[in-house]
Order: sequence, then structure tokens, then C-alpha cells
Amino acid sequence: MKYIAILLLVTTMISCGSSDDAKPIAVEPIDYTAINEEEINAYLTANDLVSETTASGLHYIIENQGDGEKPTATSNVTVAYRGYFLNGSVFDQSADGLSIGLDQVITGWTEGIQLFNEGGNGVLLVPSHLGYGSFDYSSIPGGSVLIFDIELISIN
Repeated sequence: MKYIAILLLVTTMISCGSSDDAKPIAVEPIDYTAINEEEINAYLTANDLVSETTASGLHYIIENQGDGEKPTATSNVTVAYRGYFLNGSVFDQSADGLSIGLDQVITGWTEGIQLFNEGGNGVLLVPSHLGYGSFDYSSIPGGSVLIFDIELISIN
């Protein structure tokens, strides 16, 4: 009986041991840069829009520059916005405005909001590498171009 108990204990310990073969699988992100650029250009053409483009690939349309101060990358701002996909489906919005630090948002917002003066409004077309990347985030599929109608209400 003791022999069986010891054998059982040894077998259990061996089966619980770690294996060098059991390594996590790394999933490489997909580069959507070229695809997103094509999608944004098709959207602009289909909607008869003309945008400016930053060196990082952010497309933007300034409808009203605004007459107040410009925020910095670390400013806390209040922004009214509507976020939607290329097909028009809205994924988020705040008509009354969201107060947040520009160092706490996606790179496309940090860069794009700085293009406006306080009181200004326009559109940001954010490729995935400046948004949530190639992986799904909440209701946003990986690789998605995000469009934001924004109004920079104030710099707080």
C-alpha cells in the first residue's frame, strides 16, 4: 500500500513539473499602414472630402481653426466628439464633452487635437497604428480606421 502511495505521489509530481517546451505563443501584430491609407483615401474620395496629412499618417480636416490657445501633448482638454468607423457605425460619442489628458488617449488624438485652437472643430481620420493597433479593443476590431468629428471646447 505504501508503495502505491509513493508511486502515485512521484507520478503526480512529475506530471506537474514545468516543461521547457511549454512557451507562450507570441502573436505578431499586423501592419495595416498601407491598407488603412487606401481605405482613408477611398473614404475621402467617396465623400468628396480633402484632408491634410501629418508625417505620421494622421489625416485631418480643420473646419474651424478656433481662436483660443493650442493645447500641448500633455494638456488636459474638454472635447466633444463622435467616433465612428468608415462604414458610419458609431462606436463612441460625447456630445457634452469629455475632459481628459492628451497623454491618456490614443496617439491619433494626442497628435490631432494639438492641430486645433480652443473653440476649433474638424475631423480626424486615424489609421490603426495611431489608434488601437492590429488587435481588437473592446468593440473596435483590430486594424480599424477610426474617424472622429471633434470640437475642442476648452483647455483646462
